[in-house]
Amino acid sequence: MAQDRAVGILAALEAAAGAHGVDVVDVEVVGATKAPTVRVRIDWADEARGTISLDDVAAQTGWVSEAIDELDPFPGSFTLEVSSPGLDRPLRRVRDFERFAGQQVSLTTTATEGRRRFTGTLEGMREGSIALSTDEGEVLVPLDQVRRCTIKPDFSAATKKSSK
Repeated sequence: MAQDRAVGILAALEAAAGAHGVDVVDVEVVGATKAPTVRVRIDWADEARGTISLDDVAAQTGWVSEAIDELDPFPGSFTLEVSSPGLDRPLRRVRDFERFAGQQVSLTTTATEGRRRFTGTLEGMREGSIALSTDEGEVLVPLDQVRRCTIKPDFSAATKKSSK
């Protein structure tokens, strides 16, 4: 039920996001049924603008709230949390997997047999599947079998700088 509401909210927000120059990264509905929390992660649609700041997120929250209120997905009240995607950004669309090629990712599939969790370098899309380079070789995961895929932050460069 929460997943269905999240999908509906995501569709409504994506329809409005272009007018605001925003990309809706993902939507989650969590918490109690009577008073759920809606988590919306946004970023700039234009990569050239860089990463979205806290002030930018605050400025975008109004239209996000209005779009959800117009949809009216809950019988009672809900809590809205709007944020940037963070360092462990979730990837869900073809353009995400193409845009973040070269990044280290953690991917979980919906497969019912065999291995379900992979970590490796995202190579992009190939023939409708996500291509990952892992320690065991290349893995292709059909997009419709991806349960969750997130970027794995690399803190090694920061550690090397701070140890000098």
